[in-house]
Amino acid sequence: MSSGAPPIVVIKDLNKSYRRGTQIIPVLNSITFSIDEGEFLALMGPSGSGKSTLLNLIAGIDKPDSGLVSVGGVDITSLNEAELARWRAANVGFIFQFYNLLPVLTAYENVELPLLLTPLSRRERREHVETALQVVNLTDRMDHYPGQLSGGQQQRVAIARAIVPDPEILVADEPTGDLDKTSAKEILELMERLVHELGKTIIMVTHDPRAAEKAHIVRNLEKGVLNNVHS
Repeated sequence: MSSGAPPIVVIKDLNKSYRRGTQIIPVLNSITFSIDEGEFLALMGPSGSGKSTLLNLIAGIDKPDSGLVSVGGVDITSLNEAELARWRAANVGFIFQFYNLLPVLTAYENVELPLLLTPLSRRERREHVETALQVVNLTDRMDHYPGQLSGGQQQRVAIARAIVPDPEILVADEPTGDLDKTSAKEILELMERLVHELGKTIIMVTHDPRAAEKAHIVRNLEKGVLNNVHS
């Protein structure tokens, strides 16, 4: 966690709404908070509270109606689509509920995917991929296809893919939502290790109190308003 360093994520007066026909549906209302480097933050709240929308705004997948989102000192709300795409590739690792692995690629090839957009040589890519698979304890499965892996193993491959470009932040949307209790526990312990051993900053959306218990800080969203903080 941070010791006097500026926060890695700064959010000020963030507003987001969606249009449904002629109706405007407010999703986030004047959200202001920050996240320290090396923090493990859980966002909780009922379905439709705006958790995933907030995560998408921090990750640069979506743009707010108004307000500031700064990550690593970069005001990402001021970037155009091409700049945002480049920024995301270099700075954000994504962990999804349903893994989003390509079934026709091996574990190794799935993890390598983000690096194909970089100037790294084939040898350098191999070093990065093997290191990431070592972190998630799956070097013995690198030649397996997703269909040959358990749900927990697939999520570990997805986490290796998320960390392989060495991003500034990891965003996780219900990362244990499709896993059994034992696999979920293993994934959460792995995420804790990423924070404590590699200094990663993780922002996780979850509805599972057991998952939230692993986070340093829990923030609750209700009807687009950030209600409270506890750690």
